[in-house]
Amino acid sequence: MATTLLSLLDLRLCMGARALGPITLRVEAGEQIALLGPGGAGKSTLLRLIAGDLAPSSGRLSLDGRPLAQWRAGELLGRRALLPQRQGLAFGLSVERVVALGRAARSEPASRQRAIVREALTQAGAAHLAGLRLDSLSGAERAQVQLARVFAQAWETRAGLLLMDEGPAPLPTSHLDSLMRAAGDFARQRGHALVAVLHDLDLAFRRFERLWLLKGGRMLADCDTLPATLPLLEQLYDTPLRLQLDDRGMAMRIDHPARFAPSPPNPQ
Repeated sequence: MATTLLSLLDLRLCMGARALGPITLRVEAGEQIALLGPGGAGKSTLLRLIAGDLAPSSGRLSLDGRPLAQWRAGELLGRRALLPQRQGLAFGLSVERVVALGRAARSEPASRQRAIVREALTQAGAAHLAGLRLDSLSGAERAQVQLARVFAQAWETRAGLLLMDEGPAPLPTSHLDSLMRAAGDFARQRGHALVAVLHDLDLAFRRFERLWLLKGGRMLADCDTLPATLPLLEQLYDTPLRLQLDDRGMAMRIDHPARFAPSPPNPQ
């Protein structure tokens, strides 16, 4: 029987003239979910609520059946890991040191930490970056290192929660596809639920099994990743879309006349 890992019940957040919600959702351990929507829909805000970085104005948000507000910071680090849309550059830090930040809350022998850092880099496809400084890397390489940090944080956890935000400046498709493939593989190995904010519809269909469609701060749909969702996606982005299917009738590509660019980040 599936285990409810995350529960959102009538969740709302008021931000001046803007509002998010009400949103009611459940996430089971092992699910992989893409969060889609036009710029300004509230995708990153919803992810930050789920991560516990923002407090809702009303409603209930529970992790493992326990209100998120009751989790201590150290406990939460052991159950969920977040790759946010904006990363501090960590000037002067080595790649290994950045990844080791994911282990900061744990007391462990240095040899074990080094081994986990090394394996996390390998699983993120970034083993070749060991020994370099983070500020010497490209944006795509830094994203790989930060993903390895998330892996290091969630290394021992089983059936936890991984949260990823593609961010305001999406990576090239090939790099983002590699990141999401690595994240999906890591999540499957450990039974984690994975929730990722994306702007690339093709990637969402290739790598994810469930879609959350957010528009204007409200959940337009919570649906499976199937060709039948195309009308919902057209409604989400207010534009016609064309779906190409493979010989099994599954989605292989979505063509659209306009790019779904993210909105500029909100000042915090």
